[in-house]
Amino acid sequence: MDIETLIDRNRAWAASQEKDHPGYFQGLSEVQSPKFLWIGCSDSRVPANEIVGMKPGELFVHRNIANIVPNADANCLAVIEYAINALKVEHILVVGHLGCGGVRAALSRKAHGPIDNWLARIKDIASLHADALAALPDEEARVNMMCRLNVKAQVMNVARTSMVQAAWRRGQPLQVHGWCYGLETGLVEDLNCTMGGAEALPEAFRLTFDGEDA
Repeated sequence: MDIETLIDRNRAWAASQEKDHPGYFQGLSEVQSPKFLWIGCSDSRVPANEIVGMKPGELFVHRNIANIVPNADANCLAVIEYAINALKVEHILVVGHLGCGGVRAALSRKAHGPIDNWLARIKDIASLHADALAALPDEEARVNMMCRLNVKAQVMNVARTSMVQAAWRRGQPLQVHGWCYGLETGLVEDLNCTMGGAEALPEAFRLTFDGEDA
């Protein structure tokens, strides 16, 4: 398959959409009002909209290798800020997937190149759970456990951001959820780590704002 084939497919798809739904693209271009922000892995087998049966315009999406939310990643933080303050999303979904190649690479001791610096964040999480991971029977079990642990850690990282805490402080409805997607089943698993307020954060991470006592 080449680039021209993709362009031809795009034209056929656009024509089909307009035929079946006259005015589809005009309406889509005029408004964007999703209630959900999806922070997921870049893996091509994890198509965010399709997994949850949503149409374009219903899901705001940010993706990177292994669905990490670093505290100094301007790209990810800008997406979160825009989603909260401009789009007024009500739910942030951190979605990992079982068998994640980024997680697998992080658990290995092999050097992969510059990406090792990005994946070091997963290694930090793994070191905190080293005994539990070592007790599992094989690599696949360790990778899948780490996929879930990574999602839970990134939910906490999202909740720690100043944008999320400011939204909670002003009473804006906002929840942060952690899911894991199964490539072999097509199903998402709720990891039951939803956060809906700063009270769920360790005290050291709770921010105070102007007019509040520390």
